Amino acid sequence: MSNQSGNLNHNCVISANSAKILHSKRDLWHKEPTFYYFAYGSCMCPVDLKRSLGENTHPYVIGPAILKEYQLKFYGYSPKRECGVLDVVKDRTSIVTGVLYQLPWRLSDKLDQREGVEQGFYSHEVVDIHYQNQIYKNVRTYAVVDKLQQEIPPNDWYFNVVLRGAITCGLPEEYCWDLFNKMHQLQKTHQQQTKYTIKT
Repeated sequence: MSNQSGNLNHNCVISANSAKILHSKRDLWHKEPTFYYFAYGSCMCPVDLKRSLGENTHPYVIGPAILKEYQLKFYGYSPKRECGVLDVVKDRTSIVTGVLYQLPWRLSDKLDQREGVEQGFYSHEVVDIHYQNQIYKNVRTYAVVDKLQQEIPPNDWYFNVVLRGAITCGLPEEYCWDLFNKMHQLQKTHQQQTKYTIKT
């Protein structure tokens, strides 16, 4: 990884006052029903997730976690974003790294709305998630319902949000670079194909 430019090893700095606020929110949140949610795409970014759920989601982050026997693919196309979006597909030889949240149950419907469940875009997938030395059972994630035959690249906005979420929530540096390279290569291949099509 040393031949890559830039620095992906970012850490969040929280002031003493902010930490007190987060702890008090956690105390309140533990008193209401919750569910576990594994994010692997744009929802890894708590700032972007806040935009959909209407409240700060940093207090609900448990940390970087792993979904085993799944692979990350751009098998979804979002008309709203006009680009390819991430999906998870079963693959016994692969893993997906993402962010494990413990969200208040009252946010469940808003999360479904964001993921287009009612429109049949994503559907719930119940999975086991590995976090540190623990296995979290019955964790919700989302998978594309009508998967594309081949991957479609993200646009720059989606690219940046996914990467920002991965870095902000402390995913391993090597995984962040793999994610960057995957998205960059998809964009590059798409651009080359578009140029070839225009020329011919």
